[in-house]
Amino acid sequence: MNEKPGFILGSHNHIPIGSGDDEGEYLYATRLKPFIQTLNQYPKIPAALHYSGSLLTWLENSHPELTMLLGDMISRKQVEILGGGFYEPMMPLLPQSDKIGQIEMLTAYLRKKFGKRPQGCWIPGAAWEQQLVGVLNTCGMGYTFLDEDHFGVPESPDQAGLSAPVISENQGKISTVFPLAAALSWEFTRENPKAVLERLIRNLSPGALVTVFPNQLHPEDPGETPETTYGRFFEALAEASKNLEFTTPGKVYKTQGKLKKAYFPGDQERKFLIAFPEANGIYVKMIFTHSQINQLRGDKSRKQSAREELWKAQGYSLFCDADTHGGIRRSSFRKAAYKSILAAEKICRTGGKFVPSLLAFDFDLDGRPEYLFQDRNINCYVKSSGASIFELDYLPKTWNYLDTFSRRLDTLQMEPGIEDGYRRTAFVDRLVPPDFSFKDALEGRFAASRFCGKDSYELVEMDRSHGKAAFRLPVNKQAGTTPYLSWIEIEKSYVLKQDTLMVRYALINRGEAQSSFKFIPQLDLSFSGDGEELLKVYRSHAQDPEPAIRGGAEISNVRGIEFRDIKNELTLGLTADRDFNAWILPIRTKLKIRDTVTDQYQSTCLMPALALSLKSEERWETEFKLTISH
Repeated sequence: MNEKPGFILGSHNHIPIGSGDDEGEYLYATRLKPFIQTLNQYPKIPAALHYSGSLLTWLENSHPELTMLLGDMISRKQVEILGGGFYEPMMPLLPQSDKIGQIEMLTAYLRKKFGKRPQGCWIPGAAWEQQLVGVLNTCGMGYTFLDEDHFGVPESPDQAGLSAPVISENQGKISTVFPLAAALSWEFTRENPKAVLERLIRNLSPGALVTVFPNQLHPEDPGETPETTYGRFFEALAEASKNLEFTTPGKVYKTQGKLKKAYFPGDQERKFLIAFPEANGIYVKMIFTHSQINQLRGDKSRKQSAREELWKAQGYSLFCDADTHGGIRRSSFRKAAYKSILAAEKICRTGGKFVPSLLAFDFDLDGRPEYLFQDRNINCYVKSSGASIFELDYLPKTWNYLDTFSRRLDTLQMEPGIEDGYRRTAFVDRLVPPDFSFKDALEGRFAASRFCGKDSYELVEMDRSHGKAAFRLPVNKQAGTTPYLSWIEIEKSYVLKQDTLMVRYALINRGEAQSSFKFIPQLDLSFSGDGEELLKVYRSHAQDPEPAIRGGAEISNVRGIEFRDIKNELTLGLTADRDFNAWILPIRTKLKIRDTVTDQYQSTCLMPALALSLKSEERWETEFKLTISH
């Protein structure tokens, strides 16, 4: 009698940190509840389930009845629960201790909640690096899953390499890797499950093993309930049991014979950090804070609390662009990440040992120093490229006001748009022709201007005792298409004192002829949203807000602008020692959540526009103050 082919059914679900409660309810109603309740009606069909720690915590608080049912199914061995990183982390980007810590955190949770220690684990996004073998081995995770792309074989599940698990090794430690038929899993979500199974059975050889983790199943018609959809799916599985042997990865792992050895390509995730500097900003902040946590001594509880806050900011969804939840483009994910990282940083600073400082340090790991102003309430990080501020943290509210995202021309851009081509920061300098207008700024017509955001400013002074860093940008004869702008030299200094950042400018015309232009020290500030209930823009000391939230606005002849952050109950004020015109532009980008593309607010761009006319060797100076107050 021929041995039946083996079939492993799995399910993976997760709620990223920063998701709304409505998203949890949607996931519960459309996937979790119908899957678990229908699986419970078919006790002869086992399943391997991976639910992230953040999802399990949400379920425990919002739908404890489902976790109780899940516990019953685990007790009777119908469900095999999988471990992994508690917050669904992007494993290759994590320090070794954080990888182990996240896995052990979920393992401890599962043992306490369900009385079972997982034998295997899930790798989020199949983001693999060979060093993970040692981590899994250390954490007692005997097996994991990788899809057919990693195995380098065709998509048919009956091909050699996709019909059995393999052994993978690194530095003397081993782990079992199950081939996950990702293409077949996708077929189950789009086609009639009975037809998919019939086709599969025809193609499978005796003794082969296929592992599928289908995502959300789609109904046959728009009016069909999720319960009906999943009922049809499990009916098809029950009928196929005549020709398939349903099993779990744990059973296969315990009874495995001699397996082939395989090594897998990986470590591609760091390329994403280059393509998306916003993700790199979170990554380097994570590494920086990890180092701070490691320096804590004598208080294990405080150290562990800081670590667990940091782990919340390591989610896979932050370091990808094709995630069904929105990925790095999603403002709420980035803000939740910074909130957790800054909370960890605050824990590190408690104990009375923190001293305000100004450091020269290669923060973003590009081989060049950045200049880090660290005060009791504010972090202000300046990069030499553009001498602009790329991170502005207000620690009492654990908020980074420079958590921005650039506009891009890509697959999500449904119509022609504006591409920034740079990471949006604060006090990035522009020189534009004298007739350049607010409308030009709205429409992105900067071709004839000089953008200094990518230019290398020279450090000319670093006064740690007074918290001052000064920079100089020499003339650039190749700057832009307007030659007279290339002869403008810029001097720029920062001083941070008691929640006030002072930015002093001096512009000198080094050309032989008089030069007329507009100077724009642009700022992008990111708030929690773009509705009137979350952000209001005022002239300084004015009573009535400006209509600048969605459509943008041009405000003439002001000495200051106030952004009133309703969520954080703070006011960010920019004032100058002379009048300026304020151009305010909301920055929005495309975002895809599940199958829906939407337009999302990312930041509010403030462009102070000052008209200048400088004679040869004439020097012009001004000072701005940026304050954060309750």
